[in-house]
Amino acid sequence: MDPIYLIIVVILLGFAVLDLTVGVANDAVNFLNSSIGSKVAPLWVILTVASVGVMLGTLFSSGMMEIARSGVFHPEMFTFPNIMVLFLAVMLTDVILLDVFNSLGLPTSTTVSLVFELLGAAVAVALFSIWQANGGDLVQYINSGKALAIISGIFISIAIAFVVGSLVMFVTRTIFSFKYKKSFQYLGAIWCGFALTAMTYFIVFKGLRGSPFMVTGFLEMVEADMAKSLLITFAGWTVIMALFQFAFRINILKIIVLAGTMALALAFASNDLVNFIGVPLAGLDAYKSASAAAATGVSIDTLFMGALGGPVKADIKLLLLAGLVMVAALWFSKKAKSVTETEVNLGRQGTGLERFSSTPLSRSIVRWGVDTNKAVNKLVTASMRNKINSRFVLPEEDDSSTGVSFDLIRASVNLTIAAMLISLGTSLKLPLSTTYVTFMVAMGTSLADRAWGRESAVYRITGVLTVIGGWFITAIVAFTVAGVVATILAWGGKVAVFVMVALVIFLLYKSSKFHKKRKSAEAAHALILADESGVVQTSTTEVRESIKSMLDIYHKNIKGIKDENRSLLRKSALRADILYRKYKDKRTYEVVPTIQSISLKELDIEQEYVQIVDYTYEITKALRVITSDSLLYIENNHKGFNDEQEADLEELSKNVVKLYETFIQIMDKKDYSRFTEVTTLRDFILEMCARLTKKQIKRVKARENSTRNSILFMNILNETKNIALQSVNLMKSQRNMIQTVRKNTEEAKLPKSTL
Repeated sequence: MDPIYLIIVVILLGFAVLDLTVGVANDAVNFLNSSIGSKVAPLWVILTVASVGVMLGTLFSSGMMEIARSGVFHPEMFTFPNIMVLFLAVMLTDVILLDVFNSLGLPTSTTVSLVFELLGAAVAVALFSIWQANGGDLVQYINSGKALAIISGIFISIAIAFVVGSLVMFVTRTIFSFKYKKSFQYLGAIWCGFALTAMTYFIVFKGLRGSPFMVTGFLEMVEADMAKSLLITFAGWTVIMALFQFAFRINILKIIVLAGTMALALAFASNDLVNFIGVPLAGLDAYKSASAAAATGVSIDTLFMGALGGPVKADIKLLLLAGLVMVAALWFSKKAKSVTETEVNLGRQGTGLERFSSTPLSRSIVRWGVDTNKAVNKLVTASMRNKINSRFVLPEEDDSSTGVSFDLIRASVNLTIAAMLISLGTSLKLPLSTTYVTFMVAMGTSLADRAWGRESAVYRITGVLTVIGGWFITAIVAFTVAGVVATILAWGGKVAVFVMVALVIFLLYKSSKFHKKRKSAEAAHALILADESGVVQTSTTEVRESIKSMLDIYHKNIKGIKDENRSLLRKSALRADILYRKYKDKRTYEVVPTIQSISLKELDIEQEYVQIVDYTYEITKALRVITSDSLLYIENNHKGFNDEQEADLEELSKNVVKLYETFIQIMDKKDYSRFTEVTTLRDFILEMCARLTKKQIKRVKARENSTRNSILFMNILNETKNIALQSVNLMKSQRNMIQTVRKNTEEAKLPKSTL
């Protein structure tokens, strides 16, 4: 047998490890967000509990791999070479797709990605097989019913999870309120008994069903009288929780949250493991079948893979190994933390920096919500409205002040409702996704808990819509990319295999660099919230980088006009627009929350920080006008500037460059005694702009230039004047910030008697 197939099997198994890593990084959000968001315990405790759940789920895993073998396509219609191409295309696509979502910090469904990758690759390989056979029917190859069932399950699970999560959270918060400690003394054991009963049902009937370690007779006995079994479970857990609460003075809410974390981790490992290793193990079994057939003289090129159609259970050793890889990824994957941070950020109770901006759709939804709320308020009496509102008043020292995103009540509701809905869906044989259910329950409870206030709702809704949109994009991209990759592998043969594998490794490397760069930027931003030195360091670095970028854009734009270089002008306009949008968002969404978060005694530093952002925004706005007008002028094929105009702009550009370079030197050497050089250059540039404007007016009167030519030239002069003015203001604020810190440092070193 051709050794290329053994190489493909090795590649599949190698990518299985990568897929486990990137898959856990994405699915970890399902069982970590509630415990991390509520800070129920130190992170190492939360990860330990989740790791135990993952390993138990692996041990009790059913190991059923049918979805990778026959859930989407009919294997008996595919030959061995084609089935190996199909499996390789799926794994190459899955690793990259999940890694991209992880790098962006967005949760997605590993189930949907796998199913649609299998579907896309199967369609591509089936079409290739039909072409090879000079005829055939695609319907005979594809099991389309499975994909349609999953799509319908997506819509159902999204709506139900959000609505149920909202309703249950509203009722729960109305009962307990945010000041829940007093009422929880009386109702806590009952609530926790209910929650643990739901989780027990979830573990037994979702996590352990079909496990080789589960006694079938026990499940049959429980199912025979389900109501009685659940009642006994509820009574038992309620008594145990009451004992813990009153006899041992244990915060039983923490038990619920940690138990829910382990329950979801267990179900994830026992059911979703197939999403990561199902395809590689199916490829390994196909290779074994082909090797056995080849030993008897059967040609593998015409060997159909009907052997994959039967139920097969994976080797327990392989499952344990997969569990260990998942646990390692859980502890050490930085991208897992990014995905978790996204969901926790969208559901947090307190205010702060919002990751997402607003969109017309999110604004429309918020307006509809506000109008609906006004209409409902008219139907409810004032006394009832006041009574309900009093249950949602945060205490003066709320959890947000200690860095907790939401309290233990909401965390317990998140886990309990997610467990119940997934259990219900499983019993009804609905194709639910743990990602969809847990995420939408968390968003529903956030809404009901009034975490989405008028100040944050539009941004949170944008985030939710972004994540939901990502889910549907997952299906489309997974189908398309897997189909393209399968087609390339089928046509390209051995060369295509090595090229595609090398391409995936390269993309993983680039993705890792992108994620590292994004996290470094976030870390740098977090530094600004620490102390005076952090604010100054971050602001100084940002001023230096923004000045260099603006200087380069301005200089290249002048060069682009002179050379009538459309490509250079497009790049300059794009860079200017990106810079403008960055500081527009920073000025609109970040400045006030950042000030609220900065723990400084020196208000002057906060004032300078605000002014630095404001002045930079004004500079980028002027730069955006210059670049966009210049690009439009040249794009419309208007006559370029004459030699005199070009010489004037070149001279002006040199002075702007000199202004920026002088200040960068001052910053680098920290010698602000030379600052008068900056103000002198500014005055010279302003004088020069006035002089060049007069020259252009003379040219206009002499009809030496066209109207559009004159308008563009004078617009550049006016905006350059604005840039010079705001740049020096920016430089002054940066200087003042440094000097304030120096003054404070020197005063701190002096003896108190001298102050």
